[in-house]
Amino acid sequence: MSSNFKVLQVIPKLGYGGAETGCYDLAHYLSENNCSSFLVTSGGELIKYVDKKKVKLIRLPVNSKNPIVMFFNSIILVFIILFFNISIIHARSRAPAWSCLLAAKITRRKFITTFHGTYNFSNPIKKFYNSVMVRSSLIIAGSNFIFSHINNNYFKYLGIKKKFLVIFRGINVDFFDPTTTLEVDEDKLISKWGIKKDKKIILMPGRLTSWKGQEIFIEALNLVNKELGQEAFYAIILGSDQGRNVYSKKIKRLAEQYRLTNQLNFIEHCKNMPLAYKISDLVISASIEPEAFGRVSVEAQSMEKPIIASNIGGSNETIINNKTGFLFESGNPESLSKKIIEVLHLDESTLKSIGNEGRKNVIKKFNVEKMCFSTYSEYKKLLN
Repeated sequence: MSSNFKVLQVIPKLGYGGAETGCYDLAHYLSENNCSSFLVTSGGELIKYVDKKKVKLIRLPVNSKNPIVMFFNSIILVFIILFFNISIIHARSRAPAWSCLLAAKITRRKFITTFHGTYNFSNPIKKFYNSVMVRSSLIIAGSNFIFSHINNNYFKYLGIKKKFLVIFRGINVDFFDPTTTLEVDEDKLISKWGIKKDKKIILMPGRLTSWKGQEIFIEALNLVNKELGQEAFYAIILGSDQGRNVYSKKIKRLAEQYRLTNQLNFIEHCKNMPLAYKISDLVISASIEPEAFGRVSVEAQSMEKPIIASNIGGSNETIINNKTGFLFESGNPESLSKKIIEVLHLDESTLKSIGNEGRKNVIKKFNVEKMCFSTYSEYKKLLN
């Protein structure tokens, strides 16, 4: 079907986070469905993978929170919108959203936002700053949890003329597919990480920051050792500290304190995440603050791996408890340790069933194609 509208997405940086990969996927989907696709960003690792024949990429310092720079960005956006005759402006973060809001008002174009997280609103000024994400004609929440968060905290900005709905984030199930990894690559990664196949491998992916729950995970591993002895598992904490050296040192000292140094490895980067999931027997997401969506839980299910996640935020929506994964009491190491022990004792038939159900769950609800199609459909409704 031919479409004649043009979409401009604006995001601070194009990295590997959920918001960024969703923006990247949608940009290419639009092009493949006869829409003109434009992307404004300041930079990021994913830029080198953008197909310049399909997506018009424009570099602007939209990651800046400096009011002068934000105003400058809005003026440049006005020229971009008018020159390319953009139909829809879609902002995915607060600073660029303010620039987009002004540009949309000047050019009288449709303005859309995707609310990706529970932004801090400790004071009225901060809450006003966040409110730009609900000042659009169409507000997209990435999960029911985020939908409720907006309703509870920003209801006064939600006028009757605004459309507000949930479009779940999606992942590329062809990329996160357990059949696509090679055994030789699996052996190489296991060797590189200095572990062996003689024990179960427990993986905890995610950047090193306190709210992701690495301390809870380490304390739970200590409790598992007390119950099963030190021969039951290897564990991997996979993620960069992104300059948080104090926290990184703290959790490493905690691992030493619990004598986990021979069982627990800290790995900073892995370019092939499907491979990291594939070599693992169990995946953990131990966040002590609600995840807006919980990408790790969805990726693990897509790779047919059992996932144990905190019973808060998006994980409550992405995991079918005791069927596609397991939920534990957030912030409680004892609760997590019991779930780990439970999964380590499951037979292969049960694990296979959990894996199959997990992948079916993701394909049905959290496939990137579904996310892109739903967003594209809402664009068309808004213009009509």
